[in-house]
Amino acid sequence: MSAEKKTARPKIQYRHEWKHEISRADLIAIRQRLRAVAEADPHAVDGKYYIRSLYFDNLYDKALREKIDGVNMREKFRIRYYNGDTSFIMLEKKSKINGLGTKFQARLTASEAQSILDGDIGWMAACADRPLMQELYCKMRYQGLEPKTIVDYTREPFIYRPGNVRVTFDYDIRTALRRTDFLNPDCPTIPAGDAPILLEVKWDNFLPSIIRDAVQTPGRRVTAFSKYAQCRIYG
Repeated sequence: MSAEKKTARPKIQYRHEWKHEISRADLIAIRQRLRAVAEADPHAVDGKYYIRSLYFDNLYDKALREKIDGVNMREKFRIRYYNGDTSFIMLEKKSKINGLGTKFQARLTASEAQSILDGDIGWMAACADRPLMQELYCKMRYQGLEPKTIVDYTREPFIYRPGNVRVTFDYDIRTALRRTDFLNPDCPTIPAGDAPILLEVKWDNFLPSIIRDAVQTPGRRVTAFSKYAQCRIYG
C-alpha cells in the first residue's frame, strides 16, 4: 500500500438540510406521519432527549455575525451533552459551505470541559489523537474564541435509513443569559423569547419521497433560524 493511501483521510460527507418553523398543530400531524414510516432514535428517552450546548465565539461575534449575514462559508464550535449526562460530552464543529453542512466531533471528559470553561487550555495543544481539540485550542489561543452562551432545548428525533435521513423537532429553547457554567445542572435558564418549534430534515445524497411527503407543511417556508443567534439576543 502506498504512503498516500495510508495517510488518506476519509471523504467528508456534506449533508443537505431543511429548516422549517412550524406550529404546534403541524408538529402533531407530522409526528404522526413520521411514526408510520420512520423509526425513533434509539438514544431518545420516551421519544425525546434534552440537549444542553455551549457555543463559542470571539470578541467580535464572528460566528454570530456570519450566521446573521448569511456568509456562504462559515463554522461554529460548541460542546454539548444530553439528558443531563455529563459522562458523555462532545466537542463539535459545524461547517457550512454553499448551503451544505458537515460536522466534526471529539469526545470530552467533564474535567476537560471544565478546564476549557476555566480558561486552562494549554493541555489541548498536545491532543494529537483529537485534532479537533487542537483546532479549538489554536482558535481560542490566537483568534480569541471563548465560551459565549448556553442553549438548552428539547429534541424529538426520527431516523429513516435510506438516504441517511434524520428528522428532528426542536422546541422549548432556553438560554442561560451570560452564564457559561455548562456543567452545573442547576444553572438557571429562561425561555429564549418567542422561539418557534423547528422542524429540521437532514440527508446525504437524496431525500426519499416518503419522507418528503411526511414532512410537508403547506404554507411554511424554509428558514435560517439559529438557536444560537436567538439565545444571543440576551447577551
